[in-house]
Amino acid sequence: MDVSGTTEQMRRSTEEATDQIRQDLEYRLAYYVEHPEFIDQRLRELDEEWDIERSLEANASGLIILATLFAILGRRRYLLVALAVSGFLLQHALTGWSPPWPLLRRLGLRTQYEIELERYALKFLRGDFDQAAEQRTKPDGALKALDGREYRIGT
Repeated sequence: MDVSGTTEQMRRSTEEATDQIRQDLEYRLAYYVEHPEFIDQRLRELDEEWDIERSLEANASGLIILATLFAILGRRRYLLVALAVSGFLLQHALTGWSPPWPLLRRLGLRTQYEIELERYALKFLRGDFDQAAEQRTKPDGALKALDGREYRIGT
């Protein structure tokens, strides 16, 4: 199985959403450069944020349970919904991509990597790590210092 090809397919199918997520992150970091007193609050919010994987699994599980319940109550055609959603979950487990993925990305759901990158960038801005003080005044300085290269999703 060619996982790298699947990863490239996923990246291309969500590139516009990924660019928007990246831009939103840059805006948030620029805000926290100017308002560092709110960084602790944002870090607490990030502790509660669900990543795209968790959201996908929770939504799929809920749909499977609901469809199975309807099937038990006599609406057998709902078994097709349970079967389709189960197939999406299996496809996601095997390839890292499934049909709901692009929709969830467009809704702004982020990967665990993206959430953790924001968390560490905020900690960087707060001064938790040893770094040059001038880097803390630039949002992209935090991303570059943490990532060691220009920030790109999925790398």
